[in-house]
Amino acid sequence: MRFTFRSDSRSAVPAYLQLVHQVKEAIAVGTLAPGDQLPTVQEAVTQLLVSPNTVLKAYRDLDRAGLTIGRPGAGTFVRESVPHSGIASHAALHERLRSWLRAARAEGLDEDAIDALIAVTRRERTIEGAA
Repeated sequence: MRFTFRSDSRSAVPAYLQLVHQVKEAIAVGTLAPGDQLPTVQEAVTQLLVSPNTVLKAYRDLDRAGLTIGRPGAGTFVRESVPHSGIASHAALHERLRSWLRAARAEGLDEDAIDALIAVTRRERTIEGAA
């Protein structure tokens, strides 16, 4: 299965950052593994209807972060040195999170409310950890 991007034009997050976040997330959960190829700039532009500069900026950020490497004429690849945990190693945690999300939706929370609740909780954890 080839990795594909998705774009949310309603999001306040710039399109290039959406792409960066998707790659980081995919690496973290093992959807993208070392050596995997990202879509070419042209493929991403065609799929997302964004400017080539948007995709190029995302790829430059990923290169600078040490997550990917561009190979002229071949494409952009996940670096071999990038560690990944893979979602399989966290199956129980993943299932608990899925269960929590089902409960949150059953309580009437929409995606924005769920995202906000998670963000607030993460900030609280950061503040507690700093104290």
